[in-house]
Amino acid sequence: MNHKARMDTLTRLETTIAQRLAASPETSYVAKLHAKGLAKIAQKVGEEATETVIAALAGDEAELVGEAADLIFHLMVLLGEKRVPLDRVLAELDRREGVSGLDEKASRSA
Repeated sequence: MNHKARMDTLTRLETTIAQRLAASPETSYVAKLHAKGLAKIAQKVGEEATETVIAALAGDEAELVGEAADLIFHLMVLLGEKRVPLDRVLAELDRREGVSGLDEKASRSA
């Protein structure tokens, strides 16, 4: 699968999440999270991040892939909840491209 196809996957996911935020909590997991509020969604992102770290340390690639997918999904739900378009995040990554991670981090603390 090429880069564009993967971006299409994220774009489709973003669209689906936006639609499901307005759905019934009885029929949609995203709507159920939305109904529980921002704090619950943020908590889920934290839980999935922790599970991703645990899977990485355990060395099971399949588990890591699954947890990474869960993390990306929940992060996109959080972005959708806050109405932050994925394009904004991608633009920030583009801005950082070619910049040393150490230099970029230092510029944020200056």
